[in-house]
Amino acid sequence: MNRAQSAVEPRRVSVHPATKIGAVSLTVSSLQRQIPFYEKVLGFTVAWREDRKAGLGTGGKDLLRLVEVPGARRVPRTTGLYHFAVLLPDRRELARAVARLFDVGYPNHPTDHIMTKTTYLTDPEGQEIELYTESPEDGTWEMNANGYFARRADGSLSDGREPLDVDALFSSLHPGDPLDRPLPPQARIGHVHLYVRDVPEALEFYTDVIGFDNMGYTTAFMMGMVSAGGYHHHIGLNSWMGKGAPPAPPGSLGMRHFEVVLPSGQELDRVVQRVKDAGVAMEQTEAGPLIRDPSQNTFILATGRSA
Repeated sequence: MNRAQSAVEPRRVSVHPATKIGAVSLTVSSLQRQIPFYEKVLGFTVAWREDRKAGLGTGGKDLLRLVEVPGARRVPRTTGLYHFAVLLPDRRELARAVARLFDVGYPNHPTDHIMTKTTYLTDPEGQEIELYTESPEDGTWEMNANGYFARRADGSLSDGREPLDVDALFSSLHPGDPLDRPLPPQARIGHVHLYVRDVPEALEFYTDVIGFDNMGYTTAFMMGMVSAGGYHHHIGLNSWMGKGAPPAPPGSLGMRHFEVVLPSGQELDRVVQRVKDAGVAMEQTEAGPLIRDPSQNTFILATGRSA
């Protein structure tokens, strides 16, 4: 369908441009193993711990919530969380994070997406993580049916997956910068990337029902992106686990839910009304309305607490 609306069809309303991704909740099999990793290797601060639950973050906000289910296992070829991405405020903080990983010998993969600088790693239970900072001064990215690529500021093209110049990144550090400093208070969840059973179906749900803007779709990579306010992406979508992939069984390792954080109660009410109008089921929780996308990936609509 042409996204340009006809004179008799109401224009789709976008979600508020200040909408962000909030805390990500994961099922883990061992808090004893996971908490030291996130605290000592990545620099998260333990904000609270109760029985088999813990909240980790920075600056007084949770970025990650862990729920322990002993014996939980990761089920392959299912929908769910591909990775969550921690957005750092500048290259210096990314340099500190990468240098800390090198210092403790933790495997990671520094990558230059041109418009972002990043590194990828997995936690001790196999959850993929991205740490990144914005670098729009270096260029931008483009996506079409044939694929994804980046365009540098000088106009030259890149595949957007180049090895990161780590020496140049480390030049952002100041002499004597401590590597064991906690994540800065400005750090937040920049985006989540989800495995879905069908990308066009997921794009339709996140744009037409929730109100995110479609930032691109490539059939070549089986991938799409949506965002609020013109950001490159708040939610990535791919069908790399196979078209029609089922959700993981309850209690499996991986994502329980993530938060979509609206700037006000009024904006939350507007999204809730669109969800009701679309006939999508919601579950009321203490944290806010809980919604499942067509692939059974779960998120909570929240206001302001975690952005």
